[in-house]
Amino acid sequence: MNELMVQNPLLLLFVVASIGYLIGNIRVKGISLGVAAVLFTGLVMGALNPAFKIPAIITNLGLVLFVYSIGLKSGPAFFQSYKKNGLRDFMFLVSMLVFSGVIAGALFFMFDISASMITGAYAGSTTNTPALAAIIDYVNNLTGDNQGMVSDAVVGYSFSYPMGVLGSIIVILIMEKLLKIDYKKEKKELRKLYPLDKNLGSITVEITNSEITGIQLRDLMKKFKWDVVFGRISQSDNVALTNYNTTFSLGDQLMVVGNDEELKKLTTDVGKRVENDLDLDRTEYDVRRIFVSNPRVVGRTIASLQIEKKYNAIITRIRRGDAEMLVKGNTVLELGDRLRFVARREDLKMLSEYFGDSYKASSRINIFTFGIGIGLGLVLGSIELHFGPNFTFSLGLAGGPLLVGLFLGALRRTGPIVWSLPYSSNTTLQQMGLILLLAGIGVSAGHSFVDSFNSDAIWVFLASIVISMVTAMTMIFIGYKFIKLPFTLLMGLVSNQPAILDFATDRSDSMVPEIGYTMVFPIAMILKIVIAQVLLMILL
Repeated sequence: MNELMVQNPLLLLFVVASIGYLIGNIRVKGISLGVAAVLFTGLVMGALNPAFKIPAIITNLGLVLFVYSIGLKSGPAFFQSYKKNGLRDFMFLVSMLVFSGVIAGALFFMFDISASMITGAYAGSTTNTPALAAIIDYVNNLTGDNQGMVSDAVVGYSFSYPMGVLGSIIVILIMEKLLKIDYKKEKKELRKLYPLDKNLGSITVEITNSEITGIQLRDLMKKFKWDVVFGRISQSDNVALTNYNTTFSLGDQLMVVGNDEELKKLTTDVGKRVENDLDLDRTEYDVRRIFVSNPRVVGRTIASLQIEKKYNAIITRIRRGDAEMLVKGNTVLELGDRLRFVARREDLKMLSEYFGDSYKASSRINIFTFGIGIGLGLVLGSIELHFGPNFTFSLGLAGGPLLVGLFLGALRRTGPIVWSLPYSSNTTLQQMGLILLLAGIGVSAGHSFVDSFNSDAIWVFLASIVISMVTAMTMIFIGYKFIKLPFTLLMGLVSNQPAILDFATDRSDSMVPEIGYTMVFPIAMILKIVIAQVLLMILL
C-alpha cells in the first residue's frame, strides 16, 4: 500500500483527506478539530514515509481556490466594515502584528536561538509561508555560504507551523470560557450588522390600538422601527397585499414575518395575536419559493427591480444557504438565493420566468468570470516590488487572488458580467480548496518535522507556543474589552490559517469569523513578510 501511494500521489491525497475529515468530525465534549485534522493527518503520513509526496501544484491550487472564493463571498462585508471603523481597526491590527514580532525578538534573547531559526519560527507560528520564502530570499542574497541559515529557518518554520494552528484554536477555547461568551446572544446582536440567520417565523395580528390607525405604513415603520415584513392584510373580509401606502383600521388582520423578538414587539405595539393564520389562506394569493438563477437580476438590489410596480406580489423573506433573512430594499440578490413570494397565481408564473427559478442553473459556476478573476489574482500576486537590493515583496498566490476576490465580490457585477458565485458552489470550492491545501502542507512538512528534531527544535517549539498563543490571547482580550469588537469577529482576526477559520466558523455557527479573516488577511500577509525580514536584519 505504501508503494502504491508513493507512485500515486492522488491516492495519497484522498487517503489523507478522507482520514483527516473523519477524525475532524469526532467530537470530545462538544469540541472537534474540524478540517484542521487533515493537516495533522498529513503530518503523520509524511513522517511515516519520506517518499510520500503531493505535487506542489495541488497545494497551490487549493490555496488559490480557497482564498479567491473567500474573497468573493466576504467582499461586500469587508469593505462595509472598514468603511465604518477603518482607521481604528487598521491601527489595532497593525499594532497586534508588530507586537507578535516584538515577542519573537524577545524570545531570541531568552532562548539563545539563532536569528534565522527564530525568524522561521515567527513565520511558522503565524502560518505565513510567503514570510518564510521572503526570509530564505533575504538569506540567499547575503554574501558567503548561508545554507545553514536557510536550514535553520526551515526547521524553525516546520516545528512552529503546527503550533501556529493549534495554538490559536486553544486560545479561542480558553478565551471563550474566560470571557463567558454566549455565541447565540452575540449572533442575535450582530444580525443588524451582518446578514445572519434571523430564525424567521410568521404570525397574524389584529389591530386593536387606535393610535396607529389612519397612518400610512411607511410612517409607522419610521416611528416604531419594526424589523419585520408585512404580507397580506384582511380588511372587511377582503384580502390584499400591503404596501407603504397601506393604512390600518381597527379589526384589520395582518400577516407579519420576522424573528420572535421583533414579532412580540410589533404585537405589543399594534394589538394582539390571533389564530386566524393568513399565511394559510390561498383564496386569492399563493406562496412560492423561487430560485434566483437569471444573471440579469444578480447583483442588483430588490428596490431597483421595482417588483411592486410590475407585479401584484411581495417578497417576504430570502434564504441564502442555511440562513433565512428579511428582504429589504437594499438587499442585493445573489445566484442561488431563494425568494419567498406572496402573489397572485398568474403573477407567480411570470415571476418564476423573470428570476429564472432553476436550481441547476443557480448552482453552475461561470467558468469564464471565475477563470478571469483567478487569472487577475495570479497576475497581481506575481508582481514584485523592489525596496533596495535585499528586499523584494509580492502578494503571491494567497494575497493576489484574495485581493481580487474581495474587490470583485464587492462589485458583484460589471455590466452584464456577474463576478459572484452561487452560494452552494462557493461553499464547495472553499471546502475542496482547503482540503487540498492542508493535505499538501501536512504531507510535505511531516518528514522534516520529525527529521529535524533536536535540542534547538524543542526551544523553537516552545517559542512558537508563546508567539502564537500570547499574540492571539492579547488580540482577543484587548479587542473584546477595550476596542469592543465582537468575539466572533475577533475569532476571524486571530485565524491566521484556513483551518483555524473553519474551526471558528463551526464553533460560532456564524459567517462573522470569515469577515474578520478577510479584514486581517491582506494586511497581515503583507506586514508579516515585512516584519520577518526586518526582524532578521535586526537580529543578525
